[in-house]
Amino acid sequence: MKRKSQFISLVILLAFTLSACKKDFLERNPLDEEVTSSFYKTENDAMEALVAVYDVLGYQSQPGMAWAPFVTVSDILSDDSFAGGADANDGQDENELNTFNIPTTNLMVHTIWMKNYVGIYRANLLLEKIEGIDASDEFKTRLIAESKFLRAYFYFDQVRFFENIPLLLNTIKGPSEYSQEQATPAEVYDQIALDLVESMADLPEILDPAQAGRVTKWAAQALLARVYLFYNGVYNAELNAGETVIDRAAVLVYLEELIANSGHDLFENYETNFKLAGEFGIESVLEVSYGDTPAWWDWDYVRGGEGNLAAQMQGPRVTLSDNWDRGWSFAPVNQKLVNDLQDDPRFEYTVLTQEELDGNLNIGYQHTGYFSKKYTSDAEHWSADGQFELNRTCNFRVIRFSDVLLMAAELGSPNAQNYLDRVRARVGLGSIPATMENIMKERRLELSLEGVRYFDVLRQGMAFASQEFTVVGLRGPNYVGDQQLFDVTFDAAPKGFLPIPQTEMDLSAGAFNQNDGY
Repeated sequence: MKRKSQFISLVILLAFTLSACKKDFLERNPLDEEVTSSFYKTENDAMEALVAVYDVLGYQSQPGMAWAPFVTVSDILSDDSFAGGADANDGQDENELNTFNIPTTNLMVHTIWMKNYVGIYRANLLLEKIEGIDASDEFKTRLIAESKFLRAYFYFDQVRFFENIPLLLNTIKGPSEYSQEQATPAEVYDQIALDLVESMADLPEILDPAQAGRVTKWAAQALLARVYLFYNGVYNAELNAGETVIDRAAVLVYLEELIANSGHDLFENYETNFKLAGEFGIESVLEVSYGDTPAWWDWDYVRGGEGNLAAQMQGPRVTLSDNWDRGWSFAPVNQKLVNDLQDDPRFEYTVLTQEELDGNLNIGYQHTGYFSKKYTSDAEHWSADGQFELNRTCNFRVIRFSDVLLMAAELGSPNAQNYLDRVRARVGLGSIPATMENIMKERRLELSLEGVRYFDVLRQGMAFASQEFTVVGLRGPNYVGDQQLFDVTFDAAPKGFLPIPQTEMDLSAGAFNQNDGY
């Protein structure tokens, strides 16, 4: 079975040590003085600290909270998927997201909040300590660039989920700093842009295979494009990376360079993207590694393992099967997506139908008869050892090259027609005009069930979100349960953002304002 790359699997003990913080970021005390004085001295220390920052990319749960894999949460919020689970009680937090009736106490929401601030904290800590490391300037420069990229990554997830968040560029040093003000979205997005622009100047273009999982210049350029499209769509404004304006033209320059010079390309076969053979392949611009090394058994500290929890949650609830292994049927696929994909060649590699299943299928809540085939409990991704639910071995493809082509087309590249045609030709589809409507429709079909759809819709405005995310009266042939279980009406009042967790509101001592609509 798949093992993690040398880089990602480095120094598990450190990751455990640094990930043991269970308190809120507002409560977090500085590292113990003795530990600080004895660490952050050598290149090996710095590499262990960098691995600890990367480790948070794979976090999908928090102790005492809930499982909240990014792709599962995003798809449930969108019209790609429902909530699912064994029954309505099993998926209560998921169903609150699915129906846009989200209380400030939702545990999945709190998990997302905590994950990103853990990552931000670790990135800030390494940036503060790196100059004191006994290492070459070249070594330090690369680690600084990676830390800034990762900080930008965590902040982007945080701000597009929560909008009004504190912007922390240094670690909290003591009680006087526990109460932090919320920054404006513009301040956060501009800092993300600055971190990415600065990081791409010092990140490598090519990785040694042993370093698979580390980020490149191309990943920074692609992520900046995704950040720009969301920010510009939601706020109708440009980004400012320090003194540099990041507008449509600037982002397009980055994407054109990536397309021409990165070496990334489309796989010949679409389905390779979600196979073991496709991991860290030519189409993957940014990817988060998951695996079964070390084999994990501990249900009390799920975050310590390396398995992909989205695959467990979204897999069909099948037993006695040779091909599927006891998933939990969260995020069953919506008939709306099935209809959109029905005549598309990507359907068979995107949606798993109940007719394909062997073994005994147990019907869960909001059963539609459809499941994700991209992140699921298929036999290829079974673990070699450990508790099977905690060791799914499929990586998460954050940004694929097809996404890059479509972003460049959307931004008005003179090559837009060629880029759209390339994405379609790969799956045997003919050319269609490179209009904005067709490009956005292609994103829907190409990137469905990859956690992209929700944010693509939000950046097109609340009227469009209400149109797309309100799904009432639509029912597929295998749906089980009353129609009301599947009817969803989008609530535009929060503008698609999640509530600030109530625990954080309380700890802020009045410094936070709750998001609109909650």
